[in-house]
Amino acid sequence: MTTRPNQTQIAQRVVEAILAQKLAPGERLGEQELAELFGVSRTLVREALMQLQARGFVEVRTRKGWYVVEPSFEEARDAFAARRTIETGLLREAGRPLQSVLRRLRQHVAEERAAIAEGDAATRTFLLADFHVCMAECFGNRLLADVMRDLTARTTLVALLYQSTHDAAQSCEEHAAIVEALAAGDMPQAEQLMREHIGSVQGALSESSAAGDDDKARLRATLTPLRLAKP
Repeated sequence: MTTRPNQTQIAQRVVEAILAQKLAPGERLGEQELAELFGVSRTLVREALMQLQARGFVEVRTRKGWYVVEPSFEEARDAFAARRTIETGLLREAGRPLQSVLRRLRQHVAEERAAIAEGDAATRTFLLADFHVCMAECFGNRLLADVMRDLTARTTLVALLYQSTHDAAQSCEEHAAIVEALAAGDMPQAEQLMREHIGSVQGALSESSAAGDDDKARLRATLTPLRLAKP
């Protein structure tokens, strides 16, 4: 018997779809379509959407329903500034990581490379964003990992909306360089590489917006769980 998801799990599926760039800014999230997709009540779906609204991912439009937010360019700058502060600060305070941490981060980079080589756009995009969440988890800060998950999802929406030209392979190699600086115990270099990486991702944005089917079919495709390797 299949266990039906709760509101937190539904919200997490939506965030994962954003991280994979499978849900676009301004995309409609119909309550009825989501309820049928997950096999739950509209009340449960509404509770999940309210969670996402509190986290800044969705909004209610009068007499139209729920939509994925469309961040302004100013909000995009704020999100990247927050990431720069948090991620460089995390590396500054972390100290030289354990070998188990380095193994996990190297494995993550290997999975990124595999997804890029296979042309799996959704998994590739998710993993490139998830690297930053993984790093916070590796350094033992669950609270920051949750914060990073939301911030990376917001900057993923920004990349979709403002037509990022940042290359996936470039991002992956920048991640690899950060991990190798950590392995060498050169924390100032790791911090500098992270600052440059976030800056290069932000610098690839254009202020010209991108626009973004059947609702149920679209949601079914976008909210299908990704096939990720188990840690």
